Amino acid sequence: MATQTDLTARQIVSAYVQTSKAFLARKLSRHIWTILLLLVLCGEAGVGLFVMRDLARSYATVEKMYNGSVQGLLRFGDLEYEAQETRRRTLYALTTNDGNLQVDYADQSRKADRGVTQGIIQYLAQAHTPRESELGHRLQSDWSAYLKVRDDVLGLILEGSPKEAVQLDLSVGVPEFDRVRQDLEDIKVTYSEQASQQLSAVAEFSRRSTTRLSASLLFGLLFGSVAVWAIQKSRMRGAVQLAKLQMDFVASVSHELRTPITAMLTAGENIRDGLVLGSESLFEHGSVITDQAGRLSELVDQVLLFAATSTARPSHLLRELRVDEVVADAIRSTKGLLEKAGATIDVKIESGLPPIVGDLSVLSQCLQNLIANAVKYSAGNRWVGIAARLNQEAREIEVSVQDHGIGIPASDLAHIFEPFYRSPQAVAAHIPGTGLGLSIAKRSAEALGGGLSVSTQIGVGSVFTVHLPFAHEALQGIRRQRVPELERQP
Repeated sequence: MATQTDLTARQIVSAYVQTSKAFLARKLSRHIWTILLLLVLCGEAGVGLFVMRDLARSYATVEKMYNGSVQGLLRFGDLEYEAQETRRRTLYALTTNDGNLQVDYADQSRKADRGVTQGIIQYLAQAHTPRESELGHRLQSDWSAYLKVRDDVLGLILEGSPKEAVQLDLSVGVPEFDRVRQDLEDIKVTYSEQASQQLSAVAEFSRRSTTRLSASLLFGLLFGSVAVWAIQKSRMRGAVQLAKLQMDFVASVSHELRTPITAMLTAGENIRDGLVLGSESLFEHGSVITDQAGRLSELVDQVLLFAATSTARPSHLLRELRVDEVVADAIRSTKGLLEKAGATIDVKIESGLPPIVGDLSVLSQCLQNLIANAVKYSAGNRWVGIAARLNQEAREIEVSVQDHGIGIPASDLAHIFEPFYRSPQAVAAHIPGTGLGLSIAKRSAEALGGGLSVSTQIGVGSVFTVHLPFAHEALQGIRRQRVPELERQP
């Protein structure tokens, strides 16, 4: 029967380990898909920034084109108008015999030519290419030559020699103004060419931006769709796997429960049917019943206690406690275990330790689990040491449970606090257990604002230390964990 029990224990341990690993894998997978969703959001934000940048560049390009070409064409139109006005007023002066009008037209012509001169200067100041500079200087030279002839023509008109003025204008003034007109036409063509080139560049830039934007949006949509599909598939697969593991776990626990029940039932039936004769046989069957009942009670208690510590918002009856009170309660509750194992216990508690805040039953259970582990893993040296000391720097009280047992391999340290985990070394040594004791101890300490740590050495032993903050710090930590009830008692 013992061999069958050990085999069943190994099977349930294997199921527990698989459940723990699957739980961790599922948790890691959930974080991976969360990161993937964040990457999708970042990608969409990048596409938005890319679109905004392209729009800004398009606006800047259009603005540059407007300032360089459209406004240039407007200034050129004013320049061309002023040049035509200069020539027109000169012709008016040539075609009238009224002396007063001749003087007015001459003044108007000079006023218009000042606008042309100023416009040429502005054009040269804003010229960006050698071609623009060449046309500007040529226009400036030709305009100066025309103004010289125009001034001579106006002088002859005002002196009363209209025939000589007409002859000078026809022979010299008209050709000079034609050169000015040709210069203006060349500048106009240059402006038109620049505007066409810039417009083509803007159109090409717009096409590239549209292509990039469409590709980015398509990629974002595709990537997002794949991510959502993968997440949903992963969740469905995780849900199916979790359901399967839960069924396997229930089946394993049921089998583990059935083993002691079957042994107790068999022993009871033998006694009932009168098959047990003699005091020795009766004692043997009674021992089977009590041993298996104890095993069954321990398994049920561990599972129920683990379920209680797994709740999102545990509710505890909290009050100020003395450390020696908690240690004494834990030793009193494990007295039977210690006596049965023949273990000796050594208690060292510093005097004058400040009070802590907690639930006596929870803290006592935490230490009971550590004491039970120390007894189970002590091998031949059944010694358990309990010590409590003040750590003023960390503002906490440290309660340690030490054994001289087999120690914990380094490869198992990262997993010993996981639910249902049991080291291969313990399984090979046929050390009984559910793999819940350390998980319950750690959760109990953390629920009360503390923590649990371990130091170990193979072949020397292990020291598990419960870290309990002072009463004031513990109250703050427990409130942060949203423990709903708090009761302070003297």
